[in-house]
Amino acid sequence: MRISRGTSLFLLAFGVWSWIIWITFAKNLWDSDRSWTPDGSPTAYFIVHAVLTVVSFVLGTIIGVLGWRGVRTSS
Repeated sequence: MRISRGTSLFLLAFGVWSWIIWITFAKNLWDSDRSWTPDGSPTAYFIVHAVLTVVSFVLGTIIGVLGWRGVRTSS
């Protein structure tokens, strides 16, 4: 099955956008006062959002790769 060029570009753009957004979120998460207890260990808030961030990086990468492959084959 082939993906149209427009869909491929959308998927590629989504993958790039996802990385930009989640890198910013990860930096903000790391710097947040809610992420760490006074003794320096991570809170449940940090763990849950770190897992969400990792999953989003993985999905963004998969979607971006699908878009990139579609763009390459539609040329």
